[in-house]
Amino acid sequence: MQISFAELPYAQDALEPHYSARTVSFHYDKHHRTYFDTLVKLIPGTKFENMPLEEIVRESAKDVSHTAVFNNAGQVWNHDLFWRSMKPNGGGEPKGELRQAIERDFGSVEEMLKQLSDKAVKQFGSGWAWLVAERGKLSVTSTANAFNPLVSGGTALLALDVWEHAYYLDRQNRRPEYVDIFVKNLVNWDNAAERFNAAPQHADSAVQPPRRAARR
Repeated sequence: MQISFAELPYAQDALEPHYSARTVSFHYDKHHRTYFDTLVKLIPGTKFENMPLEEIVRESAKDVSHTAVFNNAGQVWNHDLFWRSMKPNGGGEPKGELRQAIERDFGSVEEMLKQLSDKAVKQFGSGWAWLVAERGKLSVTSTANAFNPLVSGGTALLALDVWEHAYYLDRQNRRPEYVDIFVKNLVNWDNAAERFNAAPQHADSAVQPPRRAARR
């Protein structure tokens, strides 16, 4: 079996005061861990047993007979990225090529974050909001339940969890407040930039410098 339960990239209290250790404990040790443990029970003896996690997500999404595998694999993958999408003393703005690509495709970082926040707040029920690189462009989108950009072939750069368990202990039903705190104080732009630079679409999506006129 190739999958393993990913360790948190920081201590459980490292995101305070913006995201409490109590929420991290319940979210990571209970919800995230349960998805992983359930997946481990579902895949022995199946074609998924020796696949890496991303491949399990892609392959199980193609067949409704594997819905249980997909739901749990998708949620494991989504949460793995969600934890890496945050960091202590996060927020601010991206730099380098990622910033240039955001400004090209959204006009400004502020506009991109506004759209991401809007997608997150308006996602009906449980789901996720994403910053995605796909086909040479950046976009923001939202998905329900366990779905994610892997299914459509995109590369997720940021994952924002808007299931109630992600914020209810700290913010109760105030999802907009939680989303605002995420984008202003928690976003890990370094991880997003690494994912952008490693994306298959990076060669197409990278902003190219203007060409100089040829000398005669």
